[in-house]
Amino acid sequence: MKIGELARLTNCPVETIRFYEKTGLLPEALRTESNYRDYEPAHLERLRFIRNCRAFDMSHDEIRQLISLVDSHAESCHSVNEILDEHIHHIEDRISELTMLVGQLRTLRQQCRQQQGVDECKIVQGLASLTLPERTERHSHLG
Repeated sequence: MKIGELARLTNCPVETIRFYEKTGLLPEALRTESNYRDYEPAHLERLRFIRNCRAFDMSHDEIRQLISLVDSHAESCHSVNEILDEHIHHIEDRISELTMLVGQLRTLRQQCRQQQGVDECKIVQGLASLTLPERTERHSHLG
């Protein structure tokens, strides 16, 4: 199948498919004599796998680790569980961060209850003076 059909079947932009190929998440397609990409059912399955992982906000590195385990036909899913557990922890941390941010934004919003010039706006002043904690970075101790 051509790239347009693969894009349609997976609801994935053509540019994204090319990006996934370029970065090694999706195996490169064979080329026809006229140099068009020719995708096989395995590409469709892999792209759906990638898209579903991305829907769960998994990073490319996490997806790459999962793909490596799938491609190596690992005997145990222990490593898959570890990747997922780590990702769940990351999402929980992010939810906590977002909850804190919502609270701070609500507090800022309550400081501006009347129309006034932007120079006097308590929200703008608050945004300029707040010191927020650093966002938690995603680290992976797996492969």
